[in-house]
Amino acid sequence: MATVKTATAAKKSVKAKKVPDKPTLVIVESPAKAKTIEKYLGSSYVVLASMGHLIDLPKSRLGVDVEHDFQPEYLTIRGKAKLLKELLKAAKKSKAVLLASDNDREGEAISFHIRGALALKNEGLDIKRIVFNEITPQAIRDAVKEPRTLDEDKVNAQKARRVLDRLVGYNLSPLLWKKVKNGLSAGRVQSVALRIICEREAEVESFIPEEYWTLEADFKKGRYAFQGELVSWNGVKAELKNEAEVKVITEAIEGAPCAVGEIKDSERIVRPKPPFTTSKLQQTAANRLGFTSKKTMQIAQQLYEGINIGSTRIGLISYMRTDSVRVSDVALKEVRTWLGEHFPAELPAEANVYSTDKKAQDAHEAIRPTMITYTPESIKEYLNKDQQKLYGIIWERFVASQMTPAKQRSTAMDVNAGAAIFRVNASRLVEKGFYKVIKLLATKEDKESTLPEMRAGEELKLEGYRPEQHFTQGSARFTDASIIKVLEEKGIGRPSTYAPIISVLLERYYVTRENKQLVPTTLGRKIDEILVGSFPDVVDSGFTAGMESMLDDVEDSKRDWVAAISQFYGPFKNRVDGIMETLQSVKGSLDEPTDQVCEKCGKPMVKKLGRFGFFLACSGFPTCKNTKSIPLARCPRPDCDGEIVARRKSKGRGREFYGCSKYPECDFITYFKPTNSYCPKCNWFLVERFDKKRGSYKACINPACDYLHSQDVQDGQEEEHAVAD
Repeated sequence: MATVKTATAAKKSVKAKKVPDKPTLVIVESPAKAKTIEKYLGSSYVVLASMGHLIDLPKSRLGVDVEHDFQPEYLTIRGKAKLLKELLKAAKKSKAVLLASDNDREGEAISFHIRGALALKNEGLDIKRIVFNEITPQAIRDAVKEPRTLDEDKVNAQKARRVLDRLVGYNLSPLLWKKVKNGLSAGRVQSVALRIICEREAEVESFIPEEYWTLEADFKKGRYAFQGELVSWNGVKAELKNEAEVKVITEAIEGAPCAVGEIKDSERIVRPKPPFTTSKLQQTAANRLGFTSKKTMQIAQQLYEGINIGSTRIGLISYMRTDSVRVSDVALKEVRTWLGEHFPAELPAEANVYSTDKKAQDAHEAIRPTMITYTPESIKEYLNKDQQKLYGIIWERFVASQMTPAKQRSTAMDVNAGAAIFRVNASRLVEKGFYKVIKLLATKEDKESTLPEMRAGEELKLEGYRPEQHFTQGSARFTDASIIKVLEEKGIGRPSTYAPIISVLLERYYVTRENKQLVPTTLGRKIDEILVGSFPDVVDSGFTAGMESMLDDVEDSKRDWVAAISQFYGPFKNRVDGIMETLQSVKGSLDEPTDQVCEKCGKPMVKKLGRFGFFLACSGFPTCKNTKSIPLARCPRPDCDGEIVARRKSKGRGREFYGCSKYPECDFITYFKPTNSYCPKCNWFLVERFDKKRGSYKACINPACDYLHSQDVQDGQEEEHAVAD
């Protein structure tokens, strides 16, 4: 028996330890995106974030070899070495790497540089590229199943753009340092945008408003009341130039019988708009939600990268940098199925198709919700207020785009009162169509106004007149929405650059944002004057659009990027060198002497232009380095002798506000800019206010004072009061 036991023991199987498979490393751009994708792929994948670019041109020098085909000198970005080292370490433990940066030029370049760094330290490692238009479980799994090689043409297009911008910036900036002020910079695309804003400002300043009046009348029939506007007087179009002309008409028709004249009914078809592109989303968010372009893109990025909806994390919208209105067949099928269940009468027989602009790259779909069933109302609790608003307009716009048109019936009724004809307009939707899903996107024009049943000759009761003074309006200053519209129309920039263009101009203090309008600063105007005078071609919108087309051609394998840049650089560099020798310096020309005395050394203070606006500096510099903000008004607090000065949060880059120079002893602050005028009622200073109804006006800063008036009222009195004080 013992022999048998020994034999049995000898035959006992020993299980070998199973070596776990190495995971696949997926590299995305942001931690939020990594967090979402990691949930979809499971334990056999490790998802890490590169935090954008890891490798780029050096900051301290040109970094482009102009003698050898403009080859760029790439370095690891300062502060990113540790992150790159972590990716290298993770790659060594992985069987393969999937590069999943954004599907655009910048994303392709990020993947290109990461691949180069990983391949250098991991010979033979399988490194592939994956792309997707939305961050949903199915989209990510499909992308992982179909990895591809890097798009070298797209990489070259980004390389060309980066080199071109570096060549322009690193040649123009030293010129500005020498001729204007140290620390200035000029960019290829931003300089064109600055020129457009400065040209508009010149139009605004040169415009001379002209007075005109309108006359409305209130009519009544039974319990129905409605308003009409004067359109004709004595058989000709009514054009009222002053109040006297209005009085002539009101006195002439006083007591005259009022009767219904001609009634015209018309119908028009209102078609839904296509889903959003990047520029249209930024414009709509600015106009309807009051968002800056930068804020819009930040929130859109959050919605794209992933939001926790209960126990599920999902990207709620498709990729938000696009110039196309194209929609995938899968998304069309989903939205049409949903409409068939909820709005069957508004579902067209065939899907609505929209044409994309010829200048568009059409690399991505339009911006749309990834899951139509996630209606704005159903996921409201999972989003903050800004996310709710932006997601709401994206969802509404996309769903409405696949619904039937609306039909609007309009009525124009004339009311005869002596020799005057008043026009009463009303409209209503007889078929709502796509308006059935429109809530956040509804406008005042969409609201219905109705009239009672009327017939020609029917008498009406005149309740009274409402004359109103107006002034003709010239060109409006640009807002985020309107400048983006112009940039898009002129072919300047691309979906990914609209928001950064505006941000750079604001950060450099070439432009300020006042009442949501973009206003060039004194510094911005001086920069524009020099660039337009010295380099009219470089800051020409047509030239810049041509450069964008060149980059598109490089991406489409239609043009060699080295040859294209070589054609530009030679003449440009010669021009820079010539201007450097001939342009007269304007350094110090913006400085202004003041009557203020330096409290440290007794020398007079000088008004100087700095990075964030004007300030006071001692004329004894560099012996005395005393500086302070320019006083704008007296502090209104009775127990304080301080002055109100402009200040900023976040070390000069945050929102500007106005506070007492005696802070922290006095904590008075306001976000409204002080004027040089004081209130005749309480002697507190007046501030600039703005609203859509009244435009710009002055108001007293004292919350206990009701003094409030428009700029053109009592200006002489205010100026006299200000001087007296």
